[in-house]
This record gives sequence, C-alpha cells and structure tokens, in this order.
Amino acid sequence: MPTLRKLYYALPPAWRFLARRLYYLPADLYEGLSGRRDAMTPPRGLIYTGSGDFRAQGEKMRQYFVELAGLQPHHRVLDVGSGIGRIAAPLTDYLDEQGSYEGFDVVEVGVRWCEKAISRRFPNFRFKYVDLDNDLYRSGGGSAADFRFPYADEDFDFVVLTSVFTHMLPDEVANYLQEISRVLRPGGCCFATFFLWNEESATLSQNNPHFNFPHDHGHYRLMDEQVQAANVAYQESYLRQQMIEAAGLKVEQAHYGYWAGREKAACKDFQDVLVLRKGE
Repeated sequence: MPTLRKLYYALPPAWRFLARRLYYLPADLYEGLSGRRDAMTPPRGLIYTGSGDFRAQGEKMRQYFVELAGLQPHHRVLDVGSGIGRIAAPLTDYLDEQGSYEGFDVVEVGVRWCEKAISRRFPNFRFKYVDLDNDLYRSGGGSAADFRFPYADEDFDFVVLTSVFTHMLPDEVANYLQEISRVLRPGGCCFATFFLWNEESATLSQNNPHFNFPHDHGHYRLMDEQVQAANVAYQESYLRQQMIEAAGLKVEQAHYGYWAGREKAACKDFQDVLVLRKGE
C-alpha cells in the first residue's frame, strides 16, 4: 500500500485523475449501463476524494452534522472543498426551502459535475470553482494562504470541511480558519476533519507503517515531501492555540479517528473530527 501510494503521488496531478478514470472504467461502464448508479452518485473514476461507499459515507457525515454539531434544516451551509458532491448529495433531502448550500472546490471537474447532477435539481444548492494551487489535485493557480472566500461576512450558520485541512499547509490552514470565522454568524458552527498529532497518535502510529507521517516540520508533519499536500498532520496543541483560537473559534468537541491505530469501532471516522464554535 505505501509503495502504491508513493507511485500515485509521483504522477503529475492530471495523470493521477487519468489513472483513476482508466482503473475504474470497466466498473463505471457496467454500473452506468445496468442502472446500478443513481443520478447523484458520480462514476467511481471521477471520485477523487475519500474512499468507501460514496452515498453511505455522505449520509454518515450528515448524521454527525445533525447529532454532534446541531445542523438544522433551515441553516445556510458552506462546504469548503465540496469535491464531487459527497456532502451535498445527502443534504438535498435534509435542508428545507429556507435552507441553502454553497460549495467551492479547486477541481473544476467536480464542480461541473455537481452543477449538472445537483444544482439542476436543487437550485438552492450552488457550486463554485476556485483557481487555487494544490500539488495533490492541480498545478498552478492562486495561493490558498491569501484566498478570500467569495461570500459576505456572517453569511452562514454552518461550515463543513471534510478531508480539506488534511491536504493544506500551515499558512493556508490559518487563512482558512480566519475566513471561516469571518463568514460564520455569531454562534455558528464549523465541522472539520484533521490528522491531529499528539502523544497518543505518535505512539500508535509507530506500529502503523501503512499510514504515518515521518517528515517532521515542527508543528506539522508530512507523509510525503514530494507532494506536500498529500497528507498533513498538525500538532494538536499548536493547532488549537495558535490557529483555531487565534481565528476567534473554540473547540467544542474532539473525536479522534482510527487513522493512527485506534480501535475503529470506538471512533467516529478515519480522520479526527473537531467541532468548532464561533462566539456569540
């Protein structure tokens, strides 16, 4: 597994997408022709984030949004790194007529697929493509460290980032946290996933050669030096104090994932989940 991952990261971003399309082409043709894939589930070859059952994973996240973070049907939701609709699809039958959804992503194919498959059916769900550089997904574009979200101050009740901060470097994460605080309404909530490096995860990961972060950069660690955005882990105390609290947000809940070797049944997800709250 580590060898295959390293080979995958060695490919240019555009080739990674092509390799995935070709790998899943037979299954995608079969599911498309047989009608086994519903209208809001993309072909496997187009799913460039996450693993497992596309719809089941999204529905699990929706359940967490409601049960852990208090998402309500009338809320206005921002999905940062909206991908190819994993989070948006299950929200289409949860948000009501007063609710709305905005998503943006750096991968244009995901945005265009979501516009066609979701926005045409649900006009209160909108997607934007943003031209930002990320050495895992695309080459060229602006810097996420300087990016201003294209939304007004205090515009959203709820912000979600799943597997986004795990692919961003410190200056980028710090800016995004500031932007999240800016666009959240007072009392609003942010549900975000991370790889949190602490004493427990450091100990456990020593016995997990298939998924670890050997490259130490002080308050963050990398899985791969060649593709720095491949996977990034953050020193938990630094993240909380110097980045989250500095942005005017407070950690309300922490649910540690099983990526480092924790018991899967005792965890919410593979990645670590933080529920953040903006002050009233």
